[in-house]
Amino acid sequence: MSKKVRVRFAPSPTGPLHIGGVRTALFNYLFAKKHGGDFVLRIEDTDQNRYVEGAEDYIIKSLDWCGMPFDEGPGKNEKFGPYRQSERKHLYKQYADDLIASGNAYYAFDTAEQLDAERKDHEAEGKTFIYNWHNREKGRLVNSLILTEADTKAKIEAGDDYVIRFKSPQDETLQLTDIIRGNMKIDTNVLDDKVLFKSDGMPTYHLANIVDDHLMEITHVIRGEEWLPSLALHQLLYNAFGWEAPEFAHLPLILKPTGKGKLSKRDGDKMGFPVFPLEYTAPDGTVSRGYREDGYFPEAVVNFLAFLGWNPGTEQEIFSLEQLVADFDLARVNKAGARFDPDKTKWFNHQYMQQQLDLDLAEQFKAIQPELAELDVNYIALVVGLIKERATFVGDFWDLSHFFFTAPTSYDEKASKKALKEGTAELLQEVINIVTRTSEFTVQNLQAKIKGWITDNEIGFGKVMMPLRLALVGALQGPDVFDIIFMIGKAETVKRIEALIKQA
Repeated sequence: MSKKVRVRFAPSPTGPLHIGGVRTALFNYLFAKKHGGDFVLRIEDTDQNRYVEGAEDYIIKSLDWCGMPFDEGPGKNEKFGPYRQSERKHLYKQYADDLIASGNAYYAFDTAEQLDAERKDHEAEGKTFIYNWHNREKGRLVNSLILTEADTKAKIEAGDDYVIRFKSPQDETLQLTDIIRGNMKIDTNVLDDKVLFKSDGMPTYHLANIVDDHLMEITHVIRGEEWLPSLALHQLLYNAFGWEAPEFAHLPLILKPTGKGKLSKRDGDKMGFPVFPLEYTAPDGTVSRGYREDGYFPEAVVNFLAFLGWNPGTEQEIFSLEQLVADFDLARVNKAGARFDPDKTKWFNHQYMQQQLDLDLAEQFKAIQPELAELDVNYIALVVGLIKERATFVGDFWDLSHFFFTAPTSYDEKASKKALKEGTAELLQEVINIVTRTSEFTVQNLQAKIKGWITDNEIGFGKVMMPLRLALVGALQGPDVFDIIFMIGKAETVKRIEALIKQA
């Protein structure tokens, strides 16, 4: 690419960052890093009525947690700053005025009541009201295209409310190109004259977006499918200003687990999975779950998000962030919506669980489990190594391993009926004898001695191994019995078997 690649992620600070927004940020980040470019964060806060305190900070923390910090943005490398649109509003009026001067925009003074009356008149005739070439100069609508320059100036000076509308061209075919969706043609006659600027001094998204992308030298606009209907207007604005447009890529929607409709917070609440990267507390005190607090590894979240719309073209599914950067290609992003699969997200987390160092997982486990506070983390790490294969989250560890740390105080009723038979007590007493006499206390030696005794005496393995597991665990579950015996030690093993004998 001849110019340095510059992309931007431009969220509105109206609440927590939805997982769909994180996916958009990720694809921008991957594309920028793949091409040695810049990943810019711009806060689009022109709609101050919807602004939520703390939302910008939440967005930045979410990007950092996912391992994709921005290169430029609020408070960081501000060579094209400021990066909050509310701090740039002095810029936009000049560009709106330039469009009026070039004949590409006009003042419109229609009140909300007048526009509502026009809509109702059209509906009565079975038509849809569109403010454009069809009616903007017929005299029913009040704008500078039909008013004299003096009348227009007088209205503005009198303080009449107005908007500046883009003058969509008539009878033209607009050629559009999207990296993901290919070439498209739009008949400009179907476009309405969008509002670009309001008399309160604030631009609409369309004008601010185009001006900022141009001034910040953005080369590629990678955004959600919901912005595809705006592409025609944005291309026309670039044409009107005489600016080179960036390349566009519109990402597919993230669909509900059912595959029908866009994924929403309600889906997560109903089906029990988060849709935000970090836990979020709303101004009213409502708390929404986050992937971080639910126990997901950020690497797993990034990995599964990459597969929501992108396909590497191979069978490989586990990718580090560095591998994603190397392999990412917008040409391999699908047009069709990507179905969100909560079970697949857990699968990714399980895979990343297996890659973690046992000691690191042990530190995390110890931090969330009060019963482990006084225990040696190295012992906890040995336990983690035995049980993590069956875990999806660190939060699963206690249920899978509590018997390594505390003796059972009760025994599963169903398991007891299955394991405790006539003669069980005598068999367990012999196991005690073997354990007590074993001087070389290793997993292999214990296994050889106990299994050798069972085989030599032609005892059914289940008659010994089931009650032995019940004694150690309190249920018929857990890792290898001999690993448990080795870990808890000779004295604790004997104590637990004796406790079950009293019950048998």
